[in-house]
Amino acid sequence: MNKKRISQPSINRRKFVKTTALSAISMPYIVPSAVINKENRTAPNDKINLGIIGCGGLGKANLQACMQDEGVELVAACDVWSERLDPIVEKYKSTCTGYRDFRKLLEHPDLDAVIIATPAHWHALQAVAAAEAGVDVYLQKPMSMFPAESLVIRNAFRKHGTINQIGTQIHAGDHYRRMVELVRSGNLGAINTVRTFFVMNEAPNGVGSGMNTGKVPSGLDWDFWVGPSPMQSFNPNLVKDAFYHCFWMDFSGGWTLGMAPHITDLPIWALELGYPTEISAMGGRYTIRDDGDAYDNHEVIWQYPNLTMTWMQSSTNSHGWAFQNADKTGKGYETGTRRRLGIYFHGVNGTLITDYNSHILIPEGDRMAGMSAPKETIPSSPGQELEWLNAVRKGEQPLCNADYHIKVDMPIQLSILSLKLGRSIKFDPESEEIIGDKKAKKMAVPEYRDPWKFPSEYL
Repeated sequence: MNKKRISQPSINRRKFVKTTALSAISMPYIVPSAVINKENRTAPNDKINLGIIGCGGLGKANLQACMQDEGVELVAACDVWSERLDPIVEKYKSTCTGYRDFRKLLEHPDLDAVIIATPAHWHALQAVAAAEAGVDVYLQKPMSMFPAESLVIRNAFRKHGTINQIGTQIHAGDHYRRMVELVRSGNLGAINTVRTFFVMNEAPNGVGSGMNTGKVPSGLDWDFWVGPSPMQSFNPNLVKDAFYHCFWMDFSGGWTLGMAPHITDLPIWALELGYPTEISAMGGRYTIRDDGDAYDNHEVIWQYPNLTMTWMQSSTNSHGWAFQNADKTGKGYETGTRRRLGIYFHGVNGTLITDYNSHILIPEGDRMAGMSAPKETIPSSPGQELEWLNAVRKGEQPLCNADYHIKVDMPIQLSILSLKLGRSIKFDPESEEIIGDKKAKKMAVPEYRDPWKFPSEYL
């Protein structure tokens, strides 16, 4: 049953488990008594009162996954576009209240947890506000768009004891778990180079041209949609879904920020990488001419201790290397254009080539002879969203929480910064700061459009 408000602050079982579990983890913030003594939240066996901010395609998919859990009740939904908000409220009208302002949703009585599935330029402000409101968070990727935003999200979650999951759904897949086990088995030997890529071919027209009309549809609060980003004319392609956001830098950071969190997640997880110490990127907007402004090619080198990882992103050619699959005859190669991706682990004993659901092992001669497949040690996940809900009940962080995922997002954000600056960036993993580059350090912190303010107190 739903939780009940009580007149005196106390610690229920779920809150006690969560607080004590978090206190056992070494972190730079102490969970304050104001959070520990907050009014009761859902007990472990009661329903989770869920909210959603952002009712577009990704949000609806996250919500659908969460509602598979019979112990979840949708009590609040928010979107600045009635076209997307109203169907959700209607579908769950017996329990759900609709809001146009996420701040009002976070004041909803008895709210336990919230899905944040807005465009990336909103993530930092909304995630911090949710943490301050004392609700647990499922945050769509990319976690944020700027290095300073990732830090404030991570730090706010730490300070307020927020159970959080970042929405890289592939992290919950069994295939990635088997690849982690394979890499960690030692069969490949020492791994000093990793290559990652994501390609497609949107040239030359990209998202299309001539649609920056400024004609805002009825029921959409365009000023609120743009929020902390620089104001620009309304474009119907921009608001179609998350795929289209990646054509605009101010609302996505481009395709690397949009897709690399899924792909570089595997090597960072498998090799237990920290932060890189040097980041070099180049590329630009070479061929595509459309209403957007994002780069169409991006090449990155991340330098880690004893390892180099690279990234290739192209929106102008979709050659997939080992994943340029054979055609229907089994001869030759697939010639069509589509989205392709992959990860290469180059070890002294062999190379592992993998994507989301398949892999190829290429030994270095006989160096892998006699080696057996590793045992399965990483349990299956019920799915990224259900794993989060289970963690909310237990008061324990799920696997892809912000403390882990910042090691994925920060290098990507630094690569975008390197691309903008046209030079390499050096980074100190201990202090989490850019070294010796005042302009880069300044650009790592976004400038929000009034009246929105960057939550610098969490830096």
